Amino acid sequence: MAFQVYESNVGEKEVVIAGILENGFVLAKKLKAEIEKIAPLRVVLCEVSMDKLAPIGTIACSLEVSKIQDKSLILVDDVLNSGTTLIYGVQFFLNIPLKQFKTAVLVDRNHKKYPVKADFKGISLSTSLNENVVVSFAKNNYSVFLQ
Repeated sequence: MAFQVYESNVGEKEVVIAGILENGFVLAKKLKAEIEKIAPLRVVLCEVSMDKLAPIGTIACSLEVSKIQDKSLILVDDVLNSGTTLIYGVQFFLNIPLKQFKTAVLVDRNHKKYPVKADFKGISLSTSLNENVVVSFAKNNYSVFLQ
């Protein structure tokens, strides 16, 4: 994913990676570290928080708009299931003038109810609606599994 992000931002000097709390932000930090190993990009990290059960009006970003506008931004989450979290995250950034806006997820489950897609994804996983994908970023023990 880091190489994909770099390739789509080759002409940029700075990229903003916005991670949706909790696991999306952990993934964003890991993505930032990998990009900085392979690319001469300055990567700015920010947290996006929201009430995932009632996202309308609860979304906040740890960076001021002036630090984001006219930049390339990647919104990161761990699992794309129905698309609810990602679509509300996208909506938050729509009123900010950006050079480029992309999304990244570790696991794309393909059960979308909203027209949102992941531009960068670790894996596409066909699952049943009864299954649950769990992502764990425990210290030195990263895992993704079905429950």
